Amino acid sequence: MDAAEALASWLRLTLIPGIGGKTQRKLLTTFGLPEAIFAAGRCALGAVVGDKAARLLLDTDNRAAVDQALAWSERPDHHVLNLADVEYPQALLQIPDPPALLYIRGRLGLLNRPALAMVGSRNPTPQGIRNAEHFAAAFAEAGLTIASGLALGIDAAAHRGALARSGNTVAFIGTGIDRLYPASNQQLALEIAARGAVVSEFPMGTPPTAANFPRRNRLISGFSRGTLVVEATIDSGSLITARLAAEQGREVFAIPGSIHSPQSRGCHKLIREGAKLVETVQDVADEIGGHLAGAPTPSGPCDTADSSSAAGELLLAMGFDPCSLDQLVSRSGLTADTLSVTLLHLELDGLVAALPGGRYQRITPPESHS
Repeated sequence: MDAAEALASWLRLTLIPGIGGKTQRKLLTTFGLPEAIFAAGRCALGAVVGDKAARLLLDTDNRAAVDQALAWSERPDHHVLNLADVEYPQALLQIPDPPALLYIRGRLGLLNRPALAMVGSRNPTPQGIRNAEHFAAAFAEAGLTIASGLALGIDAAAHRGALARSGNTVAFIGTGIDRLYPASNQQLALEIAARGAVVSEFPMGTPPTAANFPRRNRLISGFSRGTLVVEATIDSGSLITARLAAEQGREVFAIPGSIHSPQSRGCHKLIREGAKLVETVQDVADEIGGHLAGAPTPSGPCDTADSSSAAGELLLAMGFDPCSLDQLVSRSGLTADTLSVTLLHLELDGLVAALPGGRYQRITPPESHS
């Protein structure tokens, strides 16, 4: 049997509606490769998975779906890997429920390199986005592959940070490999496919249904040596990824934030439950082994502005929590005119972000990663 015929057998097995991953793994454990499964008699199959599943296995005609996937796999940088392939991510073989097949666009070589998952809120603060981009860039530059889920917010920022350095990033998606979701991240997905890798376990054409994303999350965490949560509310899906990471025996990390920010409460919950508090790249390296260069650290208020200047005084007065103009006038002692001009300069310098509702928040400046 040649490679195309072997792949067709794997696709035939995995593209039968009603035959899920648990049943597929049970069949593969009992009979071996897919061709042996289909060669087994109805009685032998029924004894292992029941008569209904045996009928589905032998009577389902899914040749059109198999041919579609085969045609997709023949395009440049398109791959379909099965559990027995040497390129299959070995880290996923350690989790209880590895997918029988993975669809990949991009660089297969990234699938078996040390990886760190970075996840977080879909509605992050400006500081959260900055943290995700700069930490991801430092990790990627130091040799880690950044894994995330291509979602809006922190996921996208982590992917962008990795792309800004080595390009070593893997996006696990909750749709078919031929459907990029969300649409607003389509260009980012195409760049990841060109320089990193996009991975899906779902059949082609699978839409973005709610149940797909927790399944996707177990691959993000299982693929990685640890999961870093950058920002998350208490009910964030990122906490599901962190829980899965812990259950899979992976490390869990979290970046703390303001006690007043809902986007920090999920991270604080994780830290209380034993997650490693992260302030620098080396905090992660200490847990997953080795030294990673370019550890960003929070900057003090005098790092970016002379503390005797209006800008320095204002940064000291702001702290790192969102503030209204009235609060800043009261705290800083600056006149409204001086405050407005200073805020404009700080915003142009990338040190302050304007928030909805007329509030402002200080942003930690980027660190060098030499």
